[in-house]
Amino acid sequence: MVRRLLSYLIPMNVASRKSTWSKNLEITWNNGQLVMDSKNTNYSYGSLQRILRKGLQSIGYKEICTMEHILVLGVAGGSVIKTLVDEVKFKGKITGVDIDAQVIAMANEYFKLNEIPNLDIIIDDAFEFVLKTKHKYNLIIIDIFQDTTMPNFLFEAFFSKRLHFLLEDRGILLFNTMLLSAKDNLRNQQYIKEVQPLGFDIQLIPRVEEHNELIIARKG
Repeated sequence: MVRRLLSYLIPMNVASRKSTWSKNLEITWNNGQLVMDSKNTNYSYGSLQRILRKGLQSIGYKEICTMEHILVLGVAGGSVIKTLVDEVKFKGKITGVDIDAQVIAMANEYFKLNEIPNLDIIIDDAFEFVLKTKHKYNLIIIDIFQDTTMPNFLFEAFFSKRLHFLLEDRGILLFNTMLLSAKDNLRNQQYIKEVQPLGFDIQLIPRVEEHNELIIARKG
């Protein structure tokens, strides 16, 4: 493919779409890889896939493969799901939740998420889904952004308590956060202080791809 080869020299746009939630979305060949981007940040594949891969590697692929059910809050193009299926070789159930039907349509069209047999995609608000789901999970991955903004509810005590309840014993929370200011650093520090008393053992992986911090919280 000519555009793929040329992308090693300059990014090559494949498609652009408008989204109510994510505003402008683009599918681009970049350094030989098909990626999804919003206006100001990588949404799937590219650097985002490397970030979450590092978190999964820290948990351990062998441990993940023993799990039965993984919840992904914030699917976008589905790069972490592809990592779970193609690299980790996870065979259990994956439930992906995303509020943006347009982004899921693009993920199905360009990254074939709808062809993954053990994946169930639900179009819903993550907060609402977490309130009403009756399932429990071995791993919950949080990767929710609106461009470079993270919704406030992700850091609220009520949401954290609900996630703790939804995790099986020794279940794990993998939370991808973005640090763009001193305020964001303080936000993360406060979040950790609030969730530790719930019974989480915390591991931090700071400054992944410069602006991201991964919080790994294991239910005690």
